[in-house]
Amino acid sequence: MSALSDNLVTFAILVYLVAMISHAVEYALGNARTRVAAAPARELVGAGVGGGGGSVPTSPAEVPPSAAADRSARRARIAGLVAVGATALAAVLHLAALVTRGLAADRMPWGNMYEFVLTVTFIGVAAWLVVLWKRPTLRKLGLFLTLVMVLLVATAELVLYVPIVPLVPALNSYWFVIHVSTIVFASGIFLLGAVPAVGYLMRAGYEQGKRSFPYTLAKRLPGAVGLERLTFALHAFAFPIFTFAVIAGAIWAEAAWGRPWGWDPKETWAFISWVVYAGYLHARATPSVKRNVATWLAVLGFLTMLMNLFGVNIFFTGLHSYGGLD
Repeated sequence: MSALSDNLVTFAILVYLVAMISHAVEYALGNARTRVAAAPARELVGAGVGGGGGSVPTSPAEVPPSAAADRSARRARIAGLVAVGATALAAVLHLAALVTRGLAADRMPWGNMYEFVLTVTFIGVAAWLVVLWKRPTLRKLGLFLTLVMVLLVATAELVLYVPIVPLVPALNSYWFVIHVSTIVFASGIFLLGAVPAVGYLMRAGYEQGKRSFPYTLAKRLPGAVGLERLTFALHAFAFPIFTFAVIAGAIWAEAAWGRPWGWDPKETWAFISWVVYAGYLHARATPSVKRNVATWLAVLGFLTMLMNLFGVNIFFTGLHSYGGLD
């Protein structure tokens, strides 16, 4: 089961890569649509020209641009559908890798950084498929989502991988399922929320006339208003779950270590993330705060989450050092 899980992760990365390339093809082809030439099918010819008045067909040179745009639009649509199908297939492989890892370990697959990253990224891509089902017009955002999937899942396999080991004694508690499941779920939604947040910042700049990098990357993204609303909806959904996860962690810490809070590095960074995300939601609800300022807080919040996930486990030592890395 362990070897099968490892192979499934590899296959999932490859299929995510196929999805990313397909999204890139759709993105490059753009939103070309068939445009019928504005000129009439026949044009008048003045009297005395060519032997008398009348009308003649327009030149067929007007047809190819419309036909080319139609072909480009079809190819873009096919590439987009392939990308969505590949993303869904990769998500199935991703889930199968987690299930087989859990079966091999005889526990929930959340015991180290490798397993945690795999689970968070799966939650993120599953949530993305739900969003895409509800709002198909957001499909072009899939390019950036699949890019994140490729980078994070590949990092998990190539850098964070550790063999299956039993849980450390402190994690053998029913609070393990309660606390970690909610923190994983909230982290996955925050991961997804960071994608439209960055997309909004680029698209808003593009709509304001900025034509330098990276604003030009947002040329074919959905409108800035829609991206900003999606960012807020995802964060508003995830924040209460994250709050509960932090509270559950404090209750578990009281039972396991005799104190609810000890400013352990991971506890500290969890608190920092909570404050930043609370600041984002407060700023988003304040009319005097510009949308781009509030969205930068959402991006900063995700950076603190990454610090809590990677930095704390790699650079600090504490009661939460369960990364499994040497």
